[in-house]
Amino acid sequence: MNTALLLLPDFALILLGAAIRRWMHLGDHFWNGLEKLVYFILFPALLINAIVHTRLDLAAALPLIATAFVAMAGGMLLAGLGGWFARLPALRFASLFQCAYRFNSYIALAVAGMLFGAPGIATMGLVVGVAVPFANLVSVWMLAHHGETSLWREIARNPLIWGTATGFLLNLAGFVPPAPMQAFLGRLADASIALGLITVGAALRLDNVPGVRVFSLWLLAVKLFALPLIALGVAAWLGLSGLNLQIVVLFAAMPTASSAYILAMRMGGDGRSVAWLISATTLASMLTLPLWAALVV
Repeated sequence: MNTALLLLPDFALILLGAAIRRWMHLGDHFWNGLEKLVYFILFPALLINAIVHTRLDLAAALPLIATAFVAMAGGMLLAGLGGWFARLPALRFASLFQCAYRFNSYIALAVAGMLFGAPGIATMGLVVGVAVPFANLVSVWMLAHHGETSLWREIARNPLIWGTATGFLLNLAGFVPPAPMQAFLGRLADASIALGLITVGAALRLDNVPGVRVFSLWLLAVKLFALPLIALGVAAWLGLSGLNLQIVVLFAAMPTASSAYILAMRMGGDGRSVAWLISATTLASMLTLPLWAALVV
């Protein structure tokens, strides 16, 4: 119950975002601009600020990263199995396939910060930083025959990767930001969590497409239940404990990333079905994330 109460403010911000979009009529231009601000400026500042101030043990992080990769691979295998039974058109399957293993970085970093502070953000930032290229690689590869998006351009332009890499390089170099810079990064980091979660709520869509409901529910179960179970089992096998165990299980339990919709639309896929699945996993995670958090925290 205490864990659920700790996460309540984050989920309240998501619902606030949905309410603002519904009743304030700010327009798509406002929300697109806000998401770009969070994605390209505020969240990289959050990652740099957290990683620079955290003592890192990269050798100890290898089992953490391996566990995250195995959990994502498990999601891909289970999605492929469900797709084989669903017999969907190739492009629709490729669009939905990514929802089984992609993760919402905004919620991941917000939850890590709420539960574990700066060390949690730094650890989650490490996992996100290495998992984003892997997720993009597989997703773009699945859709590659139906669009013209460049995989390496997508990875090179990803600010979460650059923010994580910058933070780690500064940390390893022993760089201590001067007080004004620390205050500047801290202000940006504080703004990132609230605005990031509000944009998640504003992106919620609940109009599903007939013909994919069963497969969508299968992917929802895979993302919110199977992946954290896989992560928990692999983490136990590799001997993970403490913060690394907690972070990797919560990472695996995250709802699907909103960027899955952008990629599907950009590459001519079934964006409407992907948008529904993103929304469904986000809303359902309000119930499942506190359960996983209570199990490992």
